[in-house]
Amino acid sequence: MKVKSMEELKRIRESHGKSLGMRKGEGENRIIVKVGMGTCGIAAGARETLRAIIEEVDAQGMKNVDVIQVGCNGYCHSEPIVEVVMPDEDSILYGHVDEEKGRMIVKKHLMENQLLQDSIVNETFERA
Repeated sequence: MKVKSMEELKRIRESHGKSLGMRKGEGENRIIVKVGMGTCGIAAGARETLRAIIEEVDAQGMKNVDVIQVGCNGYCHSEPIVEVVMPDEDSILYGHVDEEKGRMIVKKHLMENQLLQDSIVNETFERA
């Protein structure tokens, strides 16, 4: 099957979102949760982390949350990596996020705006 237009590609993506490991939120004040799915992330268990986060967001009835896969972000030593982007706030990068910690991110950070201090990756890269 050949995709003939951008609109057709968007329709395919929307119709297969769950099977692709994505969850598209709706409404205003959207929260974005990015799960690192590079080779190192997948090897460290990111598929299970992604699935747990999507399940917990759905179980909590959170309609304004996008859960998306991203590639490698350079923090291979801390995989699985999850980045949370709340509206009008700096993003937070969590490391070593297994299924249980993924569910805690949803319950504590997304729902109660409480950071999981012991899981935050504090390192940054200097950019030229």
